[in-house]
Amino acid sequence: MANITAADVKKLRTTTGAGMMDCKNALVEANGDFEAAIDILRKKGQKIAAKRADRESTEGVAVAKINSDNTAGVAIVLACETDFVGKNEKFVALASEFADIALNHSDKESFLAADFDGMTVAEKLVEQTGVIGEKLDITAFDRVEAAYVGSYVHINKIAALVGLSSNVEKSDVLAKDLSMQAASMGASSLSYKDFDPAFIASELEARIAVIEKDNIELGRLGKTLKNIPQYISMAQLSEDVLATAEEAAKAELKAEGKPEQIWGKILPGKMERFISDNTTLDQEQCLLDQVFIKNDKQKVSDYIKTYGDVEVVNFSRVTLG
Repeated sequence: MANITAADVKKLRTTTGAGMMDCKNALVEANGDFEAAIDILRKKGQKIAAKRADRESTEGVAVAKINSDNTAGVAIVLACETDFVGKNEKFVALASEFADIALNHSDKESFLAADFDGMTVAEKLVEQTGVIGEKLDITAFDRVEAAYVGSYVHINKIAALVGLSSNVEKSDVLAKDLSMQAASMGASSLSYKDFDPAFIASELEARIAVIEKDNIELGRLGKTLKNIPQYISMAQLSEDVLATAEEAAKAELKAEGKPEQIWGKILPGKMERFISDNTTLDQEQCLLDQVFIKNDKQKVSDYIKTYGDVEVVNFSRVTLG
């Protein structure tokens, strides 16, 4: 039987991350053969991974990494089963190592096939499943490329990337603010112009159904009923729709006895409210149409204009679960 030293165990533990007793037992089983011991630990990981394949990996770490010239970034989620593991320093460090590798790949498939100290990333996930005893998985992989890319990570749970059309003065501040916006407010689209008409129609129908149901209960209780929307996106507010809304506003002012000479001062506010009331989908899901989290008097699109000739060309948001 080979003489297994403490130095041998330490070397195997450093290489694989496995526990001290697991390393010692693997070396004993391999009769001191270092590579064979690594293979034993990998097979252990495969067995554990197979047993836990049906487990849900809903905890973990969200990571964002940007390249040195800020022209590309990746956001990934290394998922595990429990919050206890997700907060472990070594697990967080492993996620950071994975993100460094991911930065050099354009998609999840090539990333999983990439080298990680002599094995693929996919194999490393299996190995660490054996080491940690929980199912590990890369549940999100997004990449953004642009003239300038910035990022923001919220308590290791949400990671966001934003790509700008040009590198203007204080691009770092703008990109971080917009990434924070995306992380905090959960936008799914850049603009209402990206919405499919069928999606808008489906959302409107669903919202009307919810409000009508709520109104039944409100009516029973004698409370004020909620307004049922006609529109929920700027994509629906055609010139004809806006013209009709303006005529209705004028009729309202006339009925209220407001002098016609002051209508010009009142109408802009009424139209602004009409648009706000009828673009709720945009405000919820479109980054550019949301209220800026640092200034509730300003839309994100208006904040961007303060930086000059620059636009958002792409953004991404990844989160646990």
